[in-house]
Amino acid sequence: MTEISGKFFPALAMTLLSAALTFSFLMIVGPDWTLHAPASCTETKCFCEMPRPGALIVQPANSISSFGYVFAGFLMILLARSRNRVSAFPPMAAGVLGMAAIIVGIGSVLLHATLTLWGQFFDVLGMYLVSGFFLVSALAKWRDIPDRRAMIYYALLCGVLVAILYALPEVRRWLFAVVLVVAICLELVLARPMRFQVRTGYYISGLIANAVAFTIWNLDQRGQLCEPESLLQGHAIWHLLGAVALWFAFLYYRSERSAT
Repeated sequence: MTEISGKFFPALAMTLLSAALTFSFLMIVGPDWTLHAPASCTETKCFCEMPRPGALIVQPANSISSFGYVFAGFLMILLARSRNRVSAFPPMAAGVLGMAAIIVGIGSVLLHATLTLWGQFFDVLGMYLVSGFFLVSALAKWRDIPDRRAMIYYALLCGVLVAILYALPEVRRWLFAVVLVVAICLELVLARPMRFQVRTGYYISGLIANAVAFTIWNLDQRGQLCEPESLLQGHAIWHLLGAVALWFAFLYYRSERSAT
């Protein structure tokens, strides 16, 4: 706990800096997002929050809450750089997971701030990077794949997922769900028993957070938990709970101990 608290404010500072850079980028590209191809969700409804036409940030609550992922990602990276000799979680892998979390957050900001097709691309890209990490991590532990080879497999998998995203954007959510469910099953059934002294409670806590988040996501999407003009949005809560779930996954991997 002391180790984590010592990284809190540096991670917060990096998150604020990334927010400033992201908003600066949006000021350069925007704010007339009607000049860009719209996100596919605009054909129905891009969640409950009412879009602000002509604003730099079209959905402020959904955008700002996305930085929860960024904060969690920077915290992971800072902890990966610290010397924890008892953890079997490779620092490189921890750093990759942290960077994937940051990309999830920035991509989500780009989607909700602009509601454009290119923003949607970066939003889903981060989701694929995370689910792909979970899948390769489980496979690598189960089949005892060396770290460097696992990184190559991870890069190849992400390349395939991104190619599918580019060619068939309409399958983005289903593909993400399939990869994530397969990764969870492989982890719990085949990889977890091979992780020495790993604290499974962290993983289960992450799954519970994700389940609650997905329930709120559905209620928000269907308009059953919806106040369009409020800054308290169900989808924003989904973002924050998703960041919590990623943090629990990181703690799970980091709790593994070396068998030697």
